[in-house]
Amino acid sequence: MEKLIGVAACPAGIAHTYIAAETLIKMGRKYGYEVKIETNGAGGVENRLTREDIQQAAAVIIAADTRVELERFRGKLVLFVSSKDAIHRGEKVIQMVRDGAATIYNP
Repeated sequence: MEKLIGVAACPAGIAHTYIAAETLIKMGRKYGYEVKIETNGAGGVENRLTREDIQQAAAVIIAADTRVELERFRGKLVLFVSSKDAIHRGEKVIQMVRDGAATIYNP
């Protein structure tokens, strides 16, 4: 089973962060992925991605409207979307990953 990982974050760090994470997990599992989403919310970072998570991931989804730590994803396939896109178009976001829309992150 392929693994998708991601980070969900919004400026307030309350509802959108967690709803985006839940939606991505649900839609990713629907398409047969193992999914782990880190949340950067009002309470800080939860479900932090480990080095092993990052190494095992087929792709990374950044569903954020605020800054997140990106250097750890250098060399990985990364797709950037807003938290609202993850919430309202979660299935399309997963399909974008499946269709090859993620690009190698190499700033």
